[in-house]
Amino acid sequence: MLVRLSIRDIVLIDALDLDFGHGLTTLTGETGAGKSILLDAFMLALGGRGDASLVRAGCEQGQVTAVFDLPADHPAHLAAREFGLASEDELVLRRVQAADGRTRAFVNDQPATAQALRAIGGELVEIHCQHDDRALVDPGVHRALVDAHGGLSSQANDTRAKHGAWLAARRALADEEERIARARADAEYLRHAHEELTKLAPQEGEEEALAERRLFMQRAEKVATDIRDALGAFAADRAPAAEIGHVARRLERRLPQAPHILEPPARALAQAVDALGLAEQALEQALAETRFDPAELERVEERLFALRGAARKYQVAVPELARLAQKFADDIEALDASEARLVKLGQALSAARAAYDETARALSAARRKAAKRLDALVDGELKPLKLEGAHFSTQVESDPANAGPEGIDRVEFWVQTNPGSRPSPLTKVASGGELARFMLALKVVLADRGSTATLVFDEIDTGVGGAVADAIGQRLARLAKNAQVLAVTHAPQVAARASRHLRISKGPPAKGKDKRVATRVSVLGDAERREEIARMLSGAAITDEARAAAMRLLEGAG
Repeated sequence: MLVRLSIRDIVLIDALDLDFGHGLTTLTGETGAGKSILLDAFMLALGGRGDASLVRAGCEQGQVTAVFDLPADHPAHLAAREFGLASEDELVLRRVQAADGRTRAFVNDQPATAQALRAIGGELVEIHCQHDDRALVDPGVHRALVDAHGGLSSQANDTRAKHGAWLAARRALADEEERIARARADAEYLRHAHEELTKLAPQEGEEEALAERRLFMQRAEKVATDIRDALGAFAADRAPAAEIGHVARRLERRLPQAPHILEPPARALAQAVDALGLAEQALEQALAETRFDPAELERVEERLFALRGAARKYQVAVPELARLAQKFADDIEALDASEARLVKLGQALSAARAAYDETARALSAARRKAAKRLDALVDGELKPLKLEGAHFSTQVESDPANAGPEGIDRVEFWVQTNPGSRPSPLTKVASGGELARFMLALKVVLADRGSTATLVFDEIDTGVGGAVADAIGQRLARLAKNAQVLAVTHAPQVAARASRHLRISKGPPAKGKDKRVATRVSVLGDAERREEIARMLSGAAITDEARAAAMRLLEGAG
């Protein structure tokens, strides 16, 4: 519920802080005292349209803050979280209106959009007046009210879920039909491509291995020439190896004659001969390794070019060719099995539609029963509200062709204003005052269902008096047992029913230097409340008779 409303520099209001509690709170005061301004400010905090004219003259900006105390599972918390706003037990909605027309919004001191405020505020407060009763204008709301009255939320949720499953099954069938249609159009291409890739049979890692082998063979041709040239040096007539061997043998023959002189060079020459022998062997081995079949190079290049040509043709990398071949195979298999899958999806769609139809028909029947009970209860509330000749009825029109998430029903409130007259939609035949009283009758019947935690009624008693005003007051008091009710009223009979009475008046501003008139709100005690009700009864001059009448109203209400 609303626990506090703080307003700063909005039209005639310079500074105002109001605390609210449970039950019925009435706001009274002279015409022009600022009751409408108070509601305009409240609506601004709930995401209403901003306007530079709302800012108090001479001020740069105005501000409204509304504080709500809510249970943890209240829908307003969910609405806040859907906008990414942290929300706990308390919700603080704040709106800043600048004199240049710009506005800023905050939820629990987190920047928010006006759209977020409206969504959250819609879960917190309903504001009803003679000329703006959206709850009775929108037939979609009529359906929700009937569901609330009949306790049909579980059935309605089940219908929405079944409708979602039906749509999902329909989408699945349509997607499969579209996919198969594309596959059939490309069937010849798919089969040719699959046959071509199957014949090519690309292997994982094949391109890299072929490229490495091809590079080796290309390099081997060049390297082999240098190796042969090196080996040629060993085979020439005056090859270094032969010359060194010859010299080594001559020194070996002379070695006994001067061993201490010839032994070191002889040993070095012997090692050189051995090293040259090893070098020759190494060259021969290297030459052997460079040998390859020229036909192999041709085969490798042909295979490599075939793989890369296929990759270019199908616009994929060579490593993707094997997976592409499998995809073509899967598509062909899917095409071959398409009829069976379509039959299965069609059966799933039929089953989902049948489940929805059954649930929607059951919901429709339950709505009709709930509507009859609602009609009888609302009719019982009309006579005391000076609508004794009227008859309230709920039209439930079922059309399976217009099936939707809310079922197959179009629900609309109708009224017969006088005996013998033709029933018509409520919003087309009811005046502003009648519309507001029908709304009140509905709210009383619904009691703790179909309403937000805080209800605001703006002068719905205008144009009525006496017993009708008293009947309105009684019903507001009854409604306040299950919800927080704020009522702006000119009827003393309504004011007398309040558990808390606020008087709105004009007076000096709260700021010392500001000499302009400002709207003031006073919480009335018992004596002040009697005087206010007496003023409402008698006008400017309050008589003893008016005070006595006010006392009787208060005692009767108590």
